[in-house]
Amino acid sequence: MTALFIALTTLWPSPDPAALAPADTASPSPNPYRVVIDKSDYELTLYEDGEWVARYPVVFGSTDQGDKRMEGDRRTPEGVFRITYKKPHREWGCFLLLDYPNAESVSRFQRRKRSGDIPGSARIGGGIGIHGTRPHEEYAVDRYINWTEGCISLKYSEVLELFELLPVGTVVEIRR
Repeated sequence: MTALFIALTTLWPSPDPAALAPADTASPSPNPYRVVIDKSDYELTLYEDGEWVARYPVVFGSTDQGDKRMEGDRRTPEGVFRITYKKPHREWGCFLLLDYPNAESVSRFQRRKRSGDIPGSARIGGGIGIHGTRPHEEYAVDRYINWTEGCISLKYSEVLELFELLPVGTVVEIRR
């Protein structure tokens, strides 16, 4: 047993204690990016450190520009969200998942249920994000054809720019 221990410690020596020390403990630099989506103008605007960087045309799920009320209404939610997950997507190029429903969205949804504005059996939904069109359907953005289930869609050729630039945690404000 002792010979085995000596052999293993020779093959895998103990790490240098300096290598185990925590990395730089300074706080990470804040995310300089913010996205504002204006539903009435069909635009996504990108800001860096409060300065305008780029503007992209977008489309949504429904021509009804109101706030998302419940699952299946194809409306795009309004409010302040964050990007929580990013992944390549075989159909839409890339997908940036938003934290919908967040606490504010849940509160509005529950208020609508209590007041009878939506059915008591309604569900809030989820899976809202920013993604591209299908590769040969960029014309949907040029013609303002709302086709999603409530997501925000850019042209397939443009969504990759945002995907590569925006980190998880980026603030996304959606307004009318």
